Amino acid sequence: MPAPAQSWPEALVGTPSVAVIERAIERRRLSHSLLLTGDDLGTLVGVAHTIADRLLNPPGSDARFAVKEHPDYLALRPIKKSRIIPIGDAKSPDPGTMREFLPKLYASPALAPQKVAILYEADRMNTESSNAFLKTLEEPPARTTLLLLTTRPYSLLPTIRSRCLHFRFPAAATAFAPDGWPAWLADYAAWLGRLADGNAATDKAAIAASMMALYGLVARFDAILSTATEVVWKEQKEKLPEDIPDDEAEAVQTGIANGLRARLFTGIAQATRAFALPRLADEKTAAETRRALAAAIDTLEHDNALLRLNLSESAALEDFLLASLRIWAKRAA
Repeated sequence: MPAPAQSWPEALVGTPSVAVIERAIERRRLSHSLLLTGDDLGTLVGVAHTIADRLLNPPGSDARFAVKEHPDYLALRPIKKSRIIPIGDAKSPDPGTMREFLPKLYASPALAPQKVAILYEADRMNTESSNAFLKTLEEPPARTTLLLLTTRPYSLLPTIRSRCLHFRFPAAATAFAPDGWPAWLADYAAWLGRLADGNAATDKAAIAASMMALYGLVARFDAILSTATEVVWKEQKEKLPEDIPDDEAEAVQTGIANGLRARLFTGIAQATRAFALPRLADEKTAAETRRALAAAIDTLEHDNALLRLNLSESAALEDFLLASLRIWAKRAA
């Protein structure tokens, strides 16, 4: 029985980006290399699979395959616990490495008019893999569309970004609220309010209370992330093949945790901006608030980047909150 057509994520239907891509596919004018970015990897996967379905199963096809089952679908994704896309041995590259992947791009399509290759979490290419892939972008294979998916486009080489047509997509989900998360964000905003409006920089009792609340937020964050990861992993584990190697299963679980962690940190950034918004509208506090907000977001992005160097989320969040204490309490000093 033919596979059903892949649909765009519901929240993206009718958006300008989708309309541009649909029109380019219809006119056979789609770029050979697309960089798909956004805050939610799941949304990007949904977009990439829809594009792949349109290209691999065009109108009039004799047979329709699900994207991942199509003989002209290629994929490369991070492997093992390190979640890296490695270059691979030059003489005998292992599956899942760049050197094993690249030759496949230059083979002729088996069934469809063209092949589609998806690089999941493309920012996980190491330096050697990035340089090897860059050469492919400079001389792209014929009848092959390359889709690069990443929530961190600026971790890619600038030369890779410049050779791709870039589309950014918002998260398809309208809300992300694992157990305890809305309450955490509310308490975080209240904590910022006490720092900005009180005497947290000078009063010993207020300083102690702020520090106690800070470490409470860190502990609760760990618990929320751990519980959310367990819930999602339980659902995803049932969909994995029974014979999947332990190291690959562990890599999937690590990827789930990293994805959830990224969404939680995005939520913190959004909550910080929401907290600052009414203060930015007040002429008396606008200038100081603008400086504080910029410093807080810069610190959060810095700590978020350190997570990729295997800094624990507890240490990263603690560093951010300690910096926030200094940043926002300055207004009351």
